[in-house]
Amino acid sequence: MPVATVTLQNATGLHARPAKIFARAAAASAADVSVEKDGRRVNAKSVLSVLTLDCHQGDEILISVEGDGAEATLAELVALVESKFGEDESSEEGQPT
Repeated sequence: MPVATVTLQNATGLHARPAKIFARAAAASAADVSVEKDGRRVNAKSVLSVLTLDCHQGDEILISVEGDGAEATLAELVALVESKFGEDESSEEGQPT
């Protein structure tokens, strides 16, 4: 089972919009996908479950994928986290984008 530990760098962590993006990407896969923080593992395909982890900027999460397309799904989810879910940090500070 492919796994990866990644650190959330975006300002909002896995809340609201990023959690929705993360869960949608996980749900698009035929594989079983889970995300874990501090030993608590949830179904990554459920935005509500992801939100219950209360993940903030700087937190480490463990992403686990099992089944068809596991490697590709893991790579996509890691890329989402590393890209800060497409958030523009300057716009969060009130600067024009």
